[in-house]
Amino acid sequence: MSGRARLTMCAALATMMASFSLLPLTDGSGWYVRALVLVCVQSGIGAGARRIPLARPLTVLVQAVVSLVVLTVMFASHQALGGLLPGPSAFRQLGQVLQDGMDDVSNFSIPAPVTPGIRLLLIGGVLIVGLAVDAVAVTYNTSAPAGLPLLALYSVAAGLYDGGAAWPYFLIAAAGYLLLLLAEGRDRLSRWGRVFGGPPAANGWGGSSAGGSTSAPVRTGRRIGAMALGIALLAPAVLPSLGGGLLDPSGRGSGSGSGRGGGSGSVNLVAALQDNLNQPDNREVLTYRTDATDVPGTYLRIAALDKFDGKAWTPSHQDTQDIPDPLPRPQGMAADVKFTPVSTQVRADHDYVQGLLPMPFPALTVQVPGDWKFQPEGRMVIGQGGQTTSDLRYAVTSMQVAPTAAQLAAAPRATGRIARQYTEVPKSLPPVVAQTARAVTRNATDDYQRAVDLQRYFTSGQFVYNTQATAGTGVDAIARFLQTKEGFCVHFAFTMAAMSRTLGIPARVAIGFTPGTATSNGMMSVGLKDAHAWPELYFEGIGWTRFEPTPYRGTAPSYTQDTATGGGDNSQELAPHGATKAPSVAPHNTDSCAPENRGVGDCGQAAATAGGNSGGGGTGTPLRIGLYALLGLLLLSIPAAPLLWRTRLRARRLGGGRGKPEGPTLSAWREVLDTGWDYGVLPDESETPRRAMARLVADGGLTGEAATAAAKLATAVEETLYAPQPRPTAGLGAEVRRVRAGLHQAASRRVRWRATLLPRSSARLAWAFSARWMEITERASATARRLTARLPRRLRRA
Repeated sequence: MSGRARLTMCAALATMMASFSLLPLTDGSGWYVRALVLVCVQSGIGAGARRIPLARPLTVLVQAVVSLVVLTVMFASHQALGGLLPGPSAFRQLGQVLQDGMDDVSNFSIPAPVTPGIRLLLIGGVLIVGLAVDAVAVTYNTSAPAGLPLLALYSVAAGLYDGGAAWPYFLIAAAGYLLLLLAEGRDRLSRWGRVFGGPPAANGWGGSSAGGSTSAPVRTGRRIGAMALGIALLAPAVLPSLGGGLLDPSGRGSGSGSGRGGGSGSVNLVAALQDNLNQPDNREVLTYRTDATDVPGTYLRIAALDKFDGKAWTPSHQDTQDIPDPLPRPQGMAADVKFTPVSTQVRADHDYVQGLLPMPFPALTVQVPGDWKFQPEGRMVIGQGGQTTSDLRYAVTSMQVAPTAAQLAAAPRATGRIARQYTEVPKSLPPVVAQTARAVTRNATDDYQRAVDLQRYFTSGQFVYNTQATAGTGVDAIARFLQTKEGFCVHFAFTMAAMSRTLGIPARVAIGFTPGTATSNGMMSVGLKDAHAWPELYFEGIGWTRFEPTPYRGTAPSYTQDTATGGGDNSQELAPHGATKAPSVAPHNTDSCAPENRGVGDCGQAAATAGGNSGGGGTGTPLRIGLYALLGLLLLSIPAAPLLWRTRLRARRLGGGRGKPEGPTLSAWREVLDTGWDYGVLPDESETPRRAMARLVADGGLTGEAATAAAKLATAVEETLYAPQPRPTAGLGAEVRRVRAGLHQAASRRVRWRATLLPRSSARLAWAFSARWMEITERASATARRLTARLPRRLRRA
């Protein structure tokens, strides 16, 4: 195997070894096999282009074009020209899939399902890194900088993986990089011939005395690499200031996923909720039919976030089990509590990919096809092994519980585990949260009145509902929300839950959907803008009870609307704007802006971005595609730079050479020499004009008018250089064009393409840049020497 072939193989191997770090991010590894095949194809194309040989920029361009064609076939074949070539429709489709992937990355927690968008991000990212590594290490023969794209690939994986990627993945990626460096070192040594070293070892293993051995440098390189890798692994663990480093055994956090057993369908619920609220269109994700009498109170609950560590609200890690039939009685609900059974049939849209089952709370029975598990603590139904809600039909029987204000007020305080677990707040919680909670509920005499007073505090008109507010569930976000009094349902729900806990009321946060809107066929339609968060407070004997602190969203429960407590300053009607006791017949989009804020810009641009896993393109999609197209054109223009520079220089020279010291004749002469160079006739500055033209005619295969034009150019240059009083010769530009046409006609197709796309004379551009750079550095050095000479001798010694 040749050194260049070995280097190509090691570059591809290093890319795929670094890509190992991406495997824990998804619940499937099929994308890795595809990426491996495509990287091998990309490397093979590069190896073939280098053997032709093509110019270096053209080699990279060919690899990029082939990679783009392959990605088009994989992700946009129906929109491609002939099912193969990318066109405008294919670029739009790729842009849409790419946007879907970005949305999926922000919505799904690890390990995420491999949706088409995520698959494109993974495979496309690996191909881009592979192209960069192959170009830098093999095409341009400098392996050391190739570590930057490999490090970027590992860093992306480590950044997305909660808690950092495990150290074996770093070890694998680093080993691939060291393998690449060793391959390049071996290739460089082989170009120098034998490596002469010291005398052979006594046992004869040190190599021959005549030529030494290449094993010593290679062995030394391995030792250096192993030592550097060991330092990178162990130093962070030894130095306390650097933390645990790569050997830190901390596992990944749960983020805002579904907790233990959540499977691949868990999502970053807070990020997904805000993204849904800011969609330009209220795309339908669920439809359902229910026999509930209280339809406005039929919230479709997805998950319960019951763990608050100061940074985020997340589901606690609890075991799951097979879905029992019926489900166990809700936690804390006494046996004598009356309820009405409600039957609900739900259909999920194909594009609604969710690993948690939306359903009314509390559910009694669940009939759902597929691999689903039940988590009793949060009463959540969680998909396993990639199971999602896409195109799912299921039925739920739930309890319609309507406790009275008197029942809630008479409920005793919670004790035991419920009180300990669900009233816990982090030590980092700012004092203003507890102080505000006590001030708002100062006149209340029981927990129920305190809860109602908190709800009234948020819906009293002091707070502004704005979906563009910065999301966040930590203690800083809660304190900021109480100060700015601006946010959306996440802020209202998390803040009320935290304040309730400071008052000793067990609380958690539920994520899901408001009831949606009624359609003409008797079904209820739930859109992205119906996504919502609300607090659930625990009352002994009744269980977990919904409250609604978010103004202009959802419906306040009936047991909180007609109760007057001691907090007389919070007596505003709790019903949200536009809420009715019965659903409207005509469908409408959810309006999340207060009436008094309309028309004055207080509501923000709720439709600023497009979204949804595969929703239609929003207003930002054409702009984004245009930016991608512009970036593509810029990338394609880099290989065209020599052609553009050469065309401009030819136009200046043949324009008469005005303003140049050599005049029009010598300008035409330089142009014809460079033209011959472009077609393979190297210039020789030591030759006379007549000799140079004779060689150009012979080597370039010029005949007829082209040969005559070359002779005229030689005569004109001789007169300019040697005649006492040279006379200007007209029409030299036309003679140069005749010579160029003759060279083009006599050359082969490959030479023609090379002379047009990558002219050899463009090397003068690099020479000019090098000369200019040398001039600048020499001037800087001279300036530095002069400044140093002016310094006192004492300072110069220092």
